[in-house]
Amino acid sequence: MRAYQEVLQELDALVAALVAVSPELPDGSLTFAETQGLGFEVLSDVGNRVARDYGLVWKLPPPLVDLYRERGIDLVAANGNEAWELPIPATFVIDRAGIVRLAFVDADYRNRLEPADLLAVLDGLARA
Repeated sequence: MRAYQEVLQELDALVAALVAVSPELPDGSLTFAETQGLGFEVLSDVGNRVARDYGLVWKLPPPLVDLYRERGIDLVAANGNEAWELPIPATFVIDRAGIVRLAFVDADYRNRLEPADLLAVLDGLARA
């Protein structure tokens, strides 16, 4: 998120809006945006409805649920349900006509679309 924050002015110059979507309850999403100093909106996808529409939801297996609990990670409180589900991290570029022009999905949450790659796609769309 911080890497995208660093290119926010470049995104604005390309007339692109950046929006993050989180499974956390609205208060948690707002707190995250504030504590991270994000200049873009972080929306709350309670129940992973949007993530489910994109086929991006996975249920944590019991051993991982136990590990989360041992480490004090309370998804039940954060997400407002007992589903123990998380969205698979993804980045989409959606044009003004609603067409998905780029989809980057990686089950390993540490792998994200590089901001430079995002800017290149947006620049290409702006020039088209």
